[in-house]
Amino acid sequence: MEEHVQEALDIVKAQASVRNMTEEEITSMVQGLSKQLKKITEGGAESQERTEQPQEPAVDPKKAIREKSVVCLECGKTFKVLTKRHLALHGLTPEEYKEKWGMKKNTALIAKGLARQRKQKMNEMQLWKRRKANNS
Repeated sequence: MEEHVQEALDIVKAQASVRNMTEEEITSMVQGLSKQLKKITEGGAESQERTEQPQEPAVDPKKAIREKSVVCLECGKTFKVLTKRHLALHGLTPEEYKEKWGMKKNTALIAKGLARQRKQKMNEMQLWKRRKANNS
């Protein structure tokens, strides 16, 4: 086994010991980390050649938004919400990210379950009724 793959496995093993991860998350994280580690160790002209090739997503873009998490297609990390701040680390705005990976412009970069919870909470609060009452 190559050294960078072993290092990636060690990192993912440590990450999996602190939080629950699906088999797919573990696999994509190992793949992403090993590629990054290989790129760092090899460096030089070879890494420049690779950046000219189209980037492969960490997981299938259609499966990136899950019930309890969102997978960043750039690095393979999982989040509950994919923030502007994280995407800025990859040099992308949310609009550019969605366009790059073929997502609809109105796609929310948030876990499905969390989006549902927020929507339910807003419906319970019914702020639009309070606003009308205050304006009258």
